[in-house]
Amino acid sequence: MKYFAFCTLLALISCTPEKNNSIEQYRPLVHFTPQKNWTNDPNGLVYIDGEYHLFFQYNPYGTTWGHMSWGHAVSTDLVNWKELPIALEEYLDPATGDSTMIFSGTAVADFNNIHKLCNEPNCLVAIYTSHVHRDNQGLRQHQSLAYSNDKGRTWKRYGKNPVLDIERKDFRDPKVFWYPQHEKWVMALVVPDLFKVQLYESEDLLQWSLMSEFGPAGDTLRIWECPDLFELPVEGQPGKTKWVLSLSGSHPAGPAFVGMQYFVGDFDGTKFTSAQTQPLYVDFGKDYYAGIVFNNVKDRTIMLGWVNNWTYANQIPTGTWRGMFSVPRQLGLKETTSGMRLTQHPVKEWETLRTQKLSSVDELKLQTFELEVELKEGSGVHLFKSGNEQTTIGLRDGKLYIDRTQSGLTDFQKDFASIESVIIEPKPDKLNIRIIADQSVIEVFTADGLYSITDQVFPTHAQPGVELFGNAEVKNVWALGRK
Repeated sequence: MKYFAFCTLLALISCTPEKNNSIEQYRPLVHFTPQKNWTNDPNGLVYIDGEYHLFFQYNPYGTTWGHMSWGHAVSTDLVNWKELPIALEEYLDPATGDSTMIFSGTAVADFNNIHKLCNEPNCLVAIYTSHVHRDNQGLRQHQSLAYSNDKGRTWKRYGKNPVLDIERKDFRDPKVFWYPQHEKWVMALVVPDLFKVQLYESEDLLQWSLMSEFGPAGDTLRIWECPDLFELPVEGQPGKTKWVLSLSGSHPAGPAFVGMQYFVGDFDGTKFTSAQTQPLYVDFGKDYYAGIVFNNVKDRTIMLGWVNNWTYANQIPTGTWRGMFSVPRQLGLKETTSGMRLTQHPVKEWETLRTQKLSSVDELKLQTFELEVELKEGSGVHLFKSGNEQTTIGLRDGKLYIDRTQSGLTDFQKDFASIESVIIEPKPDKLNIRIIADQSVIEVFTADGLYSITDQVFPTHAQPGVELFGNAEVKNVWALGRK
């Protein structure tokens, strides 16, 4: 960590690690990852009293999945995060011997403290899946509640948990939000193996009633997880909004990998409906999953996702830590010739991480940077280029693609080496893209926000380079770091 802290502090673009001499060489400089151990889904994303809270699935005891608890980090600007002590930890029932892991869920700012659990109005409440198990065998999943009087620093579990139980082994991932039109709380959660999202309502966060179900629909090749339901404005159509239901499940390339899909439709306070017949996907890379949006943020909707894939998540070669989180993305909707589509752009705060604007890619030495590139058919850019090692981003046959088959370490898992692509509609003569590269993650966004690809890569070389081919043209180059 000392090496990277030094580079970040001074914003020295000439700093590069020696080949394979540090287990920290893949730790991102500007994406958040816990200091040690395993992490997966973001949980409890909420803004209150000037702080963004990121809770996340966390294993306090190792670098692979297990002992699920809620880690915790806070930020005032969405890009600089401070890791705090564990918020909610796995616990044992002394009466039964059953252990309960703290699975995914939500945090809400209950300003009215209607349940009277807190000692002050600005109460944080966590609603999470309590995963009850014995001897590593799953027994039951239900929804439980905890609350905090001190801005999420310490938590107390509700004494009458669970608050929602339908007596199923798989029933999880509650996302709760305030619905002001009906002055009530709404909870979306999944019955994973039935491909159903259930919607519940409550006045006090303690008593919940089923309102409706959505599904099966769209992509049902893999179980559904981590639902979210949110309203978005339609670009260029003032006053018009639609609702989006997002889900994690199968990947656009097929069920061997996980990914995220979404539905565009309407929500009347009771039921979500959508006329959509084909699945739509949030990201076309292999490493964007379990994304949810922040609660209690006014005037914009911000999603954060887990950068990893269950196919190889436990094997990635990152040493003392595994798992990171994406660039926070501001979401919108755009009417296209193919219908209503989600748009995604890095939040504006991301630009504060630009430590230096460079005149060309030849000046890049650090493996954390941002490029704006214009692609034409058959052109592209090689990132982390060294000899035969490279990660390629290009436009071919009307498809935007990332090729990581020669990106460095790929043999730690048989399916990691891959090419991800998405068809751009209509077929473009040229395509402007924004690339954010950070040590071991690459996020690519088209300028209109309609397409994104997120992939991990693990370069092994000591002197990275960037090389253009075809008629690709770099418009802007920035070194990234923390000032």
